[in-house]
Amino acid sequence: MPRFSADQLRALTKAILLKKGASEENARVVAKLLVNADLAGHDSHGVYRIPSYVKFVEEGKVNPTAKGVLEVDRESVGLFNGEWGFGQVVATEAMKLAIKKGREYGTSAVGIMHSGHIGRMADYCLMAVEEDMIGMIMANANPWVAPFGGAERIFNPCPFGIGIPAGKQRPFVLDISMSVCAAGKIQAKKARNEKKLPEGWIIDKDGNASTNIEDFFGGGSILPLGGSVAYKGYGLAFMIDILAGALTGHGCGSTDAYRFGNSQNGVFMIAVDISRFRDIETFKMKMDEVICRVKKSKKAPGVKEIMIPGEPESLEEEKRLRDGILIPDTVWHEISDVASRLGVTIPLPLQA
Repeated sequence: MPRFSADQLRALTKAILLKKGASEENARVVAKLLVNADLAGHDSHGVYRIPSYVKFVEEGKVNPTAKGVLEVDRESVGLFNGEWGFGQVVATEAMKLAIKKGREYGTSAVGIMHSGHIGRMADYCLMAVEEDMIGMIMANANPWVAPFGGAERIFNPCPFGIGIPAGKQRPFVLDISMSVCAAGKIQAKKARNEKKLPEGWIIDKDGNASTNIEDFFGGGSILPLGGSVAYKGYGLAFMIDILAGALTGHGCGSTDAYRFGNSQNGVFMIAVDISRFRDIETFKMKMDEVICRVKKSKKAPGVKEIMIPGEPESLEEEKRLRDGILIPDTVWHEISDVASRLGVTIPLPLQA
């Protein structure tokens, strides 16, 4: 597998998107956030997406110049029509507004309808964290997940993210889906020519448990989070489908999203100004206390370290910034083909 620096991949992604009509700023934002996902170890949301993004632009499913239009602007509430622009661009604008309104009103809620794929939830949460605020975000899209007890794709994995600042410790950053895994994780495994999935990830089209990756692509479904208590993940996915789909007007995965095509999102986000509740430095001290208590708690046999949400990604980013980012051969071939077709210079891999 070839290895590249983050700067190489950002430059390549930006150049490809510019060739497909994206503005300079839109191309920069998308390139930054795709590579951020790779740095964090979430390759399914990284440059792996370039060929599909280009395809969506060519098919007219994504408008490369759109930034979203603010259709509702009432006190602490906002609603963007993403106009099918790149999700990273629209969601960045929406979180900026949520932070501004949160600062003014204490708490804000901003929705997005008709957006392209927004990528990793954590990136937007961290925008709020950098402003000493709590950021929350959730999204829905086309269905991949069966309801608890069901055998049909009804819900999206419905990702949820929350970021909370700390003092000397790393911030708390939770970024999870309401299903056992995201569809992108399975697609990334297929791109690496993997044939089997872990037990408990999927069912086939008839509702039978399966580990055969082809059963998913043959109409199977991802299972909701929770194993024997998967009604919990199912209930949370149901909630997110309502908030990100019905409330925003984007449409619900359970009833509307089939018409959207792949990787289109409805989004609901919240920003909370911590200082409206208590002194921010006092809050950060309490966060440090809680985090240290958790990390120093008794470990189970064989466990070397207890990590907080967001810490594995932060450590992986440090590693990949130092050593470079490995791209699976099949993924790199697809990206290279797109770049060659568009006349974009393909970077040379880093030396091993």
